[in-house]
Amino acid sequence: MSQITKDKVVTVTYRVEDEQGEVIERIDLPVSYVHGRDSGLVEKVEQALEGKGAGDEVAVALSPADGFGEWNPDMTFTDAIENVPPQYRELGAEAEFLNDEGETLKMVVTHVDNGTVTLDGNHPFAGKNITFHVKVVEVRDATAEEIRNGVQQMPGSTLH
Repeated sequence: MSQITKDKVVTVTYRVEDEQGEVIERIDLPVSYVHGRDSGLVEKVEQALEGKGAGDEVAVALSPADGFGEWNPDMTFTDAIENVPPQYRELGAEAEFLNDEGETLKMVVTHVDNGTVTLDGNHPFAGKNITFHVKVVEVRDATAEEIRNGVQQMPGSTLH
């Protein structure tokens, strides 16, 4: 059985629970990453997977400091609804903005009320104590291209 070590492609499914044990995200379609490379994987999750193999499961509790950071009120923006394009006037709508350094910031509409719209650029898990429950589906050697470029994924996973 192949164990998770650096330069292995690791394929997992997972769920994320909040402090009350409520599932706040679930990924049942397997996602993959190259272990020990610049995968962007939450460090404590990657550490917990080290040495595991297909069929193994881990549960990793994360505080905001270990996971997605504290919720930052400076990452929110509220404006009058008439100043916001119509496509961004609905809860859950996503908008992308460029900052002064040319980095892309994704913001999500979190409130629409009293003639205002609020967008939040914080990660959805910011400020939360969460637990990742990860099941290892497959472990294999990475190709040279995967080591260089990572594994191509479908968007939407917050494992990273």
